[in-house]
Parts: sequence; structure tokens; C-alpha cells
Amino acid sequence: MYYNRDLSWLEFNHRVLNEAACKMVPLYDRIKFLSIFSSNLDEFFSIRYPVILAISNLKTKTQRKIENDPHPDVAGSIRKEIEEQLDEFNNILTNEILPELAANNIILYYHKAVIAEHKYEVREIFLSNVLSFLQPIFLRSDIMERFEPEANKLYMIISLKKIDADIIDHAIIKIPSDHLQRFYCLSQVNGQNYVIFIDDIIRENSKYIFPGFEIVGVYSIKFNRNEDIDFEGDYKGDIVKKIERKLVKRAHGFPSRFLFESTMPRNVQLYIASIFEIEHEELFEDGRYHNLSDLSSLPHFGKQLTNEAWAPLHLSVFSDKEDIFKILERRDILLHFPYQSYNPILSFFNQAAIDPEVEEIYITLYRVAADSLIANALISAARNGKKVVAFIELKARFDEANNIAWSKKMKKAGITIIYSIPGIKVHTKIALIVKRTDGVKKTYSIIGTGNFNEVTASQYTDHILLTTREDINSELMALFRFIEKREKPYPGNTQLFKKILVSQFNMNEKFEKLIFNEIKQVQKTGYGLIRIKLNNLEEPGMINLLYKASAAGVKIQLIVRSICCLIPQVSGLSMNIEVKRIVDRYLEHTRIFIFGKDADAKVIIGSADWMTRNLYHRIEVCAQVTDAGCKKELLDYFNLQWRGTEKLAYINKLKNGSEPENVSYNAQESIYEYLRENS
Repeated sequence: MYYNRDLSWLEFNHRVLNEAACKMVPLYDRIKFLSIFSSNLDEFFSIRYPVILAISNLKTKTQRKIENDPHPDVAGSIRKEIEEQLDEFNNILTNEILPELAANNIILYYHKAVIAEHKYEVREIFLSNVLSFLQPIFLRSDIMERFEPEANKLYMIISLKKIDADIIDHAIIKIPSDHLQRFYCLSQVNGQNYVIFIDDIIRENSKYIFPGFEIVGVYSIKFNRNEDIDFEGDYKGDIVKKIERKLVKRAHGFPSRFLFESTMPRNVQLYIASIFEIEHEELFEDGRYHNLSDLSSLPHFGKQLTNEAWAPLHLSVFSDKEDIFKILERRDILLHFPYQSYNPILSFFNQAAIDPEVEEIYITLYRVAADSLIANALISAARNGKKVVAFIELKARFDEANNIAWSKKMKKAGITIIYSIPGIKVHTKIALIVKRTDGVKKTYSIIGTGNFNEVTASQYTDHILLTTREDINSELMALFRFIEKREKPYPGNTQLFKKILVSQFNMNEKFEKLIFNEIKQVQKTGYGLIRIKLNNLEEPGMINLLYKASAAGVKIQLIVRSICCLIPQVSGLSMNIEVKRIVDRYLEHTRIFIFGKDADAKVIIGSADWMTRNLYHRIEVCAQVTDAGCKKELLDYFNLQWRGTEKLAYINKLKNGSEPENVSYNAQESIYEYLRENS
């Protein structure tokens, strides 16, 4: 009944890899997809693979059943899938990308000997720029007690022996790519531009690191470690300091993958594995170059080998000289990123910061941009005497340090900072502004599917609703009080939220009711329709409800970006369910829930995926869009994506959506044109 979540995610990453293989995609965009694939896989080994290994060691069928895992050897299946994908990755890079680079007069040294014209130059770069950053360590037991390779950093194992001696020693060197650049441009030769990895600069000059030794072999390695930090049960005292201490330990978690160059002799592999206590299932053989997420920084040499950027669209309603609050008093506004400009959201906070009638600002922040304009607007608002309350989720994975830094800066400016809640993450994307005009209080709110982050807003597809609807705004204020006070404002009142859907309160029940309404429509009229677009579909309860609706005759259309544990097109279970996956120039991140058809459809947007963590261990908010114009835009948006697209892959019982369809229609291009015509 359920597809394994990790195999499903790997199929999504395979779909990313297919974009790198697609010859219709411009060369440097193909390289970008190789980079994304590599980065995704590193995160998989840092977060999920340790869990997979733990589950694979469970001894009883009962324990496996708890995990809803039909695969008897899921760890073996996952390892096989990863190895096949890495082979495909290396084939694409070696046999397609590198020749195309060469055809554009760009030569990347990749498993190639440095030509004579560059020998001196490479040595000079090494001696003048690289050598001082190297700290060779001999692998001896007394040293190993004080040394531990960091997660996701590049290292080299050097096998060497003293001249006129037979004993072979091994040393380890950290490649300083986090202090120096990964790629170096070399002099042109015969009109060709040359690029070399810092790895090969060190490899070529390893003899200078160990004078008096003969170099026997040089092998690149990398460690992934379990980087999933357990924050629970540790909320007494200064939570910021406690999380900071845990972050220091992240780079030194238990190993989850030891990646080594395929030319490394077996005896050296086993020796290194024994020193660093690597288990057999954590050994992975690969090529010479690791951390190929760095390919995103490969020099362009001024060549335009990428997709032409689409200029963000500007809504005509914002060309008026009125401030944004007066515009919102007339109508709800729905924005679609990155197709449309993010400036209205920045204006919302910037104008609030200086508007003398604005008294209070509330916001939840999950992933804050490094140079956040919104955070700076909140700081200005606090300095202008306004009450600013910001919830900052310190447990946002891999953004903890950045969020901590902003929390300190904002707190210093006088902003009331609310930190993480024990046992749950606050993942919702909401904001509320309170104004008082001529003694009358007015509220303006934002409910979004993506973070308040102007950087990701240019890369991820998301929706944001701006509204003055009092029924929504009063409930958002109640939610902010709950987040701040850590208790329900009205204990025992299950009807606290009637208009918005809030996990921990009413979200599951609301979605269940909407699904059963469509079942009733089938019984009443012979036709029911559910359309959902989200990032992940994993929670068994919601999947079972969709199965039940399918069995009752409800037509169900799902667009699921990555994890999809639901299996469509199974006789007697899910024959009325179709599932599609889209991977294109923008990362699909929107969450849309549509129940019913035509003008009677209920259209909902929000922050929640249908995963166990979202529905049971996070605070998420969704809201129904009622403005006729906004509602039509979302219906059209979904329908444009549902049509056949060259970037679409069908998910079915035989495959989990890794192979794109070979048709010409492109959904993201069509949405951009649609929004341009209606802007």
C-alpha cells in the first residue's frame, strides 16, 4: 500500500539527474543540476541514511511493520539505487558535460594529466597560495585519538615511505576548499580556457608536502556524518547556547558514509576504515572528485550558456501611488513567486516599519536570508517604537546558526524574540500587522507557502496571500498568542480555529472532512474531484483517506515534487489517482489543495506538506482563498501544471516518477506567460 519514502526520494533525485542529462537544457544549467544532485545526496547521507541503517538492523517483522516498509532489504535496495545513480552521474559528466565544455573552449582537468604548458603555473599556485593551508597528519594511533575528519570536507590520504626504506606510512591532508576556491583558472593554450580543481593542484605537488619521502599513492576521501541534531528534552536554561553547543558537535557525528577514490588499494581502504571505525555498509567507492556540488561555481569565462532569466513580473495594482495597506483594504492580493516580483512583500514590511499608524508587527521566521531585508525592516520598526514580535525557529535544519545570529541581532534592537517550542517546530509562514487609524484598529496579514526569504523567493515557486479579512486575522492573532504563551488561549475549545487550518488543532480534521465531502459528491452527483500539489506525501492517514476516496469514485490529481509514498493506479485501491512530478528551472515548492470543481471548488494554500512531521510535530497554517480573482488564478495555475509537460514524470506502481515525458509543453513557461497576460 505504501512506497518506501527513501526510495521515492531517491527517484526524485534521479529526476534531478535527468535534467543534467537533457540536451535541451543549456550547458551550465545542466551543470547546476549535477550540483543539486550531489548536494541532495550529501544531505541524504547526513540525515536519512543513518536512520535507514538503524531500521535495517531491526530484527522483528513487527518492528519493520511499524515503519510501513514492504522492502525486506531496504538498505540494500537503497545502496543499489545510489550506486546506479552515481554511475549515471559520472557518465553524464564524463561523456556529455566535459566534451560540451571543450566544444565551448573550456577544458576542465578531470582525471587528466596536467599538460607541460601548465606545470610551472600549477606549482606556483601551490607554493604561493595553497601550501600554507595544509596541515599533514600521520595516521598513527596516538594522533588519531586527537583527530577526527569533519563531515562533508575534502581530504586526501597520502601513502608514502622514506627514501631507502620499505615501511609505508599513511598521512591525511584536509583540502582547504572552504578557505580557498575549489577551481582555479589557468592560462589559455591554443585559444582554450583551462580550469583545474584545487585537489589536483595538491596532488601534482604532494612531494613538496613531504620532503624526504617517496609518494606511493594519493587518494581522495570524504566522510558524511549523522548531522541530525536531537534538540528535544533540553529546553531549560539558555536554549540559544545549548543549540550552539550542539551545532559544534554536528561536524563530528557518527560516520554514515566513507567515500573513497576507486583507485585506493583494498588494504588501505580497510586500514582507514578501522582507524575511523567505519562499518562495512558505510563504505562507498567513487571517483577522484567529491563534493561536486561545487560544480555550481565552475567559471563561465563570460559565456552565456544558461537559460535566459525571466524578468519578475510587476502587478499593475502596485503601480498606484497609494501605500500597500490602502490597496489591501480594497481587495485580497495573491502573489506567485518567482514569476512575480517580491517587492510587494518587502514593501509590506518596509512601509510598516515607518508608518506612524502601525503599532504592532508579528511574524514567524523559519529560514532567514543571510542579508535579510525583512529582518532589517523589523529592526527598524522596533527602533521606531513599534511592538515587534518575531518567532524564530532555531531548529530549522542547517539554518540554525544563521537564525541564531539574526535572533541575537534582533533581540538587541528591542524585538521580542520567541524561541523554539519543545517537541515541535514552527514551520508556518505567517505575518500580521496592526494599525490604528483615527482610533480604529485594522489588521493586515500574510499567509504563505514559502519562507520570508527574498533569496529563495527567486528560486522556489511559492504563493503568498495578503489579506485584511478579519475572520482570518483574528485567528492568526490567537495563534501568535499560543506560540508566545505556549498554551491554548481557550483550553478545551476545539473550535478555536474555524477559518484557518492549524496543525496541532484542526488541520487533519478539516482535510478529512473535505475529502469525505467529495465522496458524498460522488454518491450524490456521480462526480467528485480532488486536486493537490505539495512537496511530500508520506503520512499514512492522509494516504488512506485518498485511497478511500479513490475507491468511492473520486477523481484525484496529485502533483508531488519529491517523496510520494502513495502508489497510484492499483486495482481496487487507487485506480482513480494520478500522480505527477515536475522538475524544471525553478524548484517546485507550492502547496495547493483544491476540493471540488469549477466555481464551487474550495481552494486552500499554506505551509503544510502531508508528512507525519508536518501534521503532528509542527505548527503549520493553511487558509482558504475566497477572493474570486485569486481563487481563479490558483485553479488556472494548477491546471496549467497538470497538462502534459516536457519536465513532467508520471508516478505509477512500476516507477516513482524519475523519467520525464518527451512532449513539448512546458508548465513553468506557460505559467509565466499566463501571469504576464494577467498582471
